[in-house]
Amino acid sequence: MRSIVDVCEREAREKGFRRVENISLAVGAVSGIVPECMFEFFPLAAAGTVAEGAKLTTRVIPAEIECPDCGYSGKIHGGECPGCGGWGFRLVHGREFYIDSIEVE
Repeated sequence: MRSIVDVCEREAREKGFRRVENISLAVGAVSGIVPECMFEFFPLAAAGTVAEGAKLTTRVIPAEIECPDCGYSGKIHGGECPGCGGWGFRLVHGREFYIDSIEVE
């Protein structure tokens, strides 16, 4: 969360705003990021910065794969390819973690 706040601080210096009202984050479903932890620790990281008091929102990016065995391309909900049941697929979406947008005063 400190890195998110650092981005807000840098943008405030560069763009000249004084307060962040909302930070929207994109979080991959299999990124290992736990949104509940972000909401808990964000106020601590933001204290005394331009992001203090900002609302934090998240958008989950579902896991998607491409399977070279059967050609399936799309969402996955378990540990195997829904097209063929194989395990040789490549994850193409779902690990992301980035700032979608920052709304400022």
